[in-house]
Amino acid sequence: MGALRSSLPQALRSRGVSRREFVKFCKLMVATLALPPRYLSAVEKALSQATRPVLVWLEFQDCAGNSESMLRTSSPTVSEFVLELLSWEYHELIMAGAGKQAEDALERVVREHKGQFIAVVEGAIPTADGGVYCTIAGKSALEIARHVCTNSAANIAVGACAWDGGLVRSNPNPTGAVGLQEAVPGLNVINLGGCPHNPTNTAAVLTHYLTFHEMPALDQFNRPLFAYGNIIHDQCERRAHYDAGRFVEEWGDEGHRKGYCLYKMGCKGPEATYNCPVVRWNDGTSWPVKSGHGCIACASHRFWDTKSPFYKRLPSVPGFGVDVDAGKLGLVLTGGVAAALGLHGIASAARAQMRPKGEEPRGPTEIARPSGLVEREGPPEKS
Repeated sequence: MGALRSSLPQALRSRGVSRREFVKFCKLMVATLALPPRYLSAVEKALSQATRPVLVWLEFQDCAGNSESMLRTSSPTVSEFVLELLSWEYHELIMAGAGKQAEDALERVVREHKGQFIAVVEGAIPTADGGVYCTIAGKSALEIARHVCTNSAANIAVGACAWDGGLVRSNPNPTGAVGLQEAVPGLNVINLGGCPHNPTNTAAVLTHYLTFHEMPALDQFNRPLFAYGNIIHDQCERRAHYDAGRFVEEWGDEGHRKGYCLYKMGCKGPEATYNCPVVRWNDGTSWPVKSGHGCIACASHRFWDTKSPFYKRLPSVPGFGVDVDAGKLGLVLTGGVAAALGLHGIASAARAQMRPKGEEPRGPTEIARPSGLVEREGPPEKS
C-alpha cells in the first residue's frame, strides 16, 4: 500500500519516464481539454503533487471493445496508466488475480477507500428477470454496480453500452439492458460515449479531475463538452469537398480515391458530435472518415436504433454542398452579383426620371439624407 502514497513524478521516475515525456503528456491533456496554454503549469503542478488515485474497472454486458481501445493507446500507454498514473486495483481483463483473490481486491477498495476511488464502468447492465443475464462471482451486474458505484468519488461510463445500453439495448432488448446512470439513478457519473470510447478523452477526464478536483463541464447527456461539444462535420478534413459539391458516389470510385465527402454514402457527421477528427486514434494517426468510411455517429444517444441504417443518406444538410458541384455554385454566385448590378442600374434610372427637368447631374450621384447632409456615391470629384 505504500506505493499508493507515492507521487506521480516519483512513480514515473521509477519506471524511467523522463520529465520531458511527463510535460509532453501534460501538453496533450491541455490540448484535449481545450484549455488555454496558460493552464499547462496548473496541470503539471497538480499531477506532480497528486498521489496516484485508486481506480477500479468493472466490465458488464459488453464486447470488451473499450478495454481493447485502452490497451492500444500509447499516450500514455496502458503500462503507464497501471504502474505510474493510477493505482489500478481491479480490472478482470488485465489483472493477475482471479476468483476469490480478485473479488477480495475489489471489496478492499470499497472498504478502505470509500468515497475516494474512481469507478470506470464498461458494458450495459441487464435489469430483466432480476439481472440474471450478467453475473460475476454469484452477484448480478446490477448488484455490483449499486455496491461499488454508490461508494466511489466519481464514476466514468466508457463506451455506448455503459452510457445508454448500446448494442445490447437495441431493439428488442431481451435482457432489459440499460446504461449505468439509468440502472443506478442519482450517481455522480460522466458518460464517455462512443463505440468504443477514445482513451485520450478518458485520460483527459482523469487529468481534469486531478487538477481541478471536479469533473469537466458536461452537456445534457453528462458527456464532457471538450469532447462532445462540436459537430463532427465542422471539424472534418473532408468538409471543403462537401462545400464544393464533391462527393463519393459509390465505394471505390474516383471520388473515394481522392478523398471526397462521404455524405452521400450515409456519413452521419453533420448531426453527430465528437472530437474524433481532432484527437483521432492510433496515436493521432487516423479516424474512420479519414480512412474512407463514413461516420456512424457512434457517440450519439441510442445510435444503434436512431442512426441506422448506417449507409442511408441523411436529409438535406445546411451549407453549400448537398448535390451542388463547384460549377453550379459558381453560376449561382455569379447570378447573384449580376442581379445586384441590375437592381443598381434600375435604381439609378429611377432617380434620373425623378430629377426636375433642366437639372443636370453634378458629377457623382447625390443622395439626400434626413440630416440635410449630402452623401456622394462614386469616386470623389477632382478639385
